[in-house]
Amino acid sequence: MMRFNRKISTLISVVIVAMSTGVSSCALATEKAAGEQPNILFILADDLGYNDVGFNGSKDISTPNLDALAKQGVTFDAAYVAHPFCGPSRAAIMTGRYPHKIGAQFNLPEDNSNVGVSADETFIAQTMKNAGYFTGAMGKWHLGEAPQYHPNKHGFDEFYGFLGGGHNYFPEEFEKAYNKRVAQGLTNINMYLTPLEHNGKEVRETEYITDGLSREAVTFVDKATAKQQPFFLYLAYNAPHVPLQAKEDDLAQFRHIKDKKRRTYAAMVYAVDRGVGRIVSQLKANGQYENTLIVFMSDNGGKLGQGANNYPLKEGKGSVQEGGFRTPMLMHWPKHIKAGNRFAHPVLALDLYPTFAAIGGASLPEGKILDGKNIWPSLMANVAPHENEFIYVLRHRDGYSDAAARRNQYKAVKNHNQNWKLFNVAQDISEENDISAKHPAILRDMVSSMESWSWNNQQPKWFHRSDEGARWRLKAMPRFDKTFQVDDHGTK
Repeated sequence: MMRFNRKISTLISVVIVAMSTGVSSCALATEKAAGEQPNILFILADDLGYNDVGFNGSKDISTPNLDALAKQGVTFDAAYVAHPFCGPSRAAIMTGRYPHKIGAQFNLPEDNSNVGVSADETFIAQTMKNAGYFTGAMGKWHLGEAPQYHPNKHGFDEFYGFLGGGHNYFPEEFEKAYNKRVAQGLTNINMYLTPLEHNGKEVRETEYITDGLSREAVTFVDKATAKQQPFFLYLAYNAPHVPLQAKEDDLAQFRHIKDKKRRTYAAMVYAVDRGVGRIVSQLKANGQYENTLIVFMSDNGGKLGQGANNYPLKEGKGSVQEGGFRTPMLMHWPKHIKAGNRFAHPVLALDLYPTFAAIGGASLPEGKILDGKNIWPSLMANVAPHENEFIYVLRHRDGYSDAAARRNQYKAVKNHNQNWKLFNVAQDISEENDISAKHPAILRDMVSSMESWSWNNQQPKWFHRSDEGARWRLKAMPRFDKTFQVDDHGTK
């Protein structure tokens, strides 16, 4: 069982009561000594496989800095994101809503789109800023490229990175390609090649992107220290997302891996780990380490065929099987989290918004709907925060939808337009043994509950490609009448 500092436990209780009674964050601030609010560092990897960090069992990828945090903190067996793709998953983390509830269930269009997640949904950064936090976002955004969707418009005081869904890693290469296109008079240039920016102004990056983002995170920590202000930092590495590009020195660390993609992928993960170590060292140098909650996870499962390993989970990025949306995760907070625990119960990326707000003494915006919950009380008691509650994942395809719902040990899955199946994922993490014939009533109940959940989903506000939107309309999607059909035997 984990134990937390009594002061923090008291603070959490005060925050929970305040949130339920409408007490403002300003009123809460008067009850706390100056400097009591912890820093929050949330690190998000991109397409990282479940088995691609040492603390989750990787045998061929070395992640010593992450492993050290894991050993001194708590790791999670069943951490779920809200969607198996980058954009919708990030929208859920920032807004605390299932992406389907806000029309964000598809990745944004590629290059220079004018759509994005509306500021009507108050992002976690704005909530933390309202509570007195210095807020920063570093790295991949993928929530809107137009000015009205910029990170600075969503509560982030500082932004350094790129607005699209990915980026090339070597400045000397992407800068050359970008300048060539500009010289040709082109304006619609692939976002993977465009210059990085700092608060809306183009900058000339000189380091391998992962190292550059780590450098900027350190700079942000220094700024917060100088301000004597608690910080909330969202560090969104684009590694190990494609393109697979790694430094020679990092590749040399993995000569033992014969497969070229896997070797490059491993080197990219190693660069992320090196960056985490660099930031931790700076937190210690600035005297901020003890008072900083560090959370690390991935935005979705690893991409099979591009070097990732999701063992023992089935499938990968894009799937509603466990490998698509169950990710490695750790939390670290010296003196407040007992070292060396693994938390077996399911937790959601959707829980981060209300949990961060509670820990930071922030009031939720009036009328704000959240699909997760503050999980700190459950973490303190080492009990399931979502007992008897549903976890949903829904991925729309061409003319049909993949869907899954987990409640306690059971998971109902409809994948690749096949019949519904039922698994006991607490005992069968690889989803090999379909038990729907043994428990047809449980399957029908779970499918029916997910159907009810789906009825107030919003129509997509955008599609990744125009042809995707055309087929959506042509095939009268989302066709939930077909998705949630279950016969008397429990199958479709």
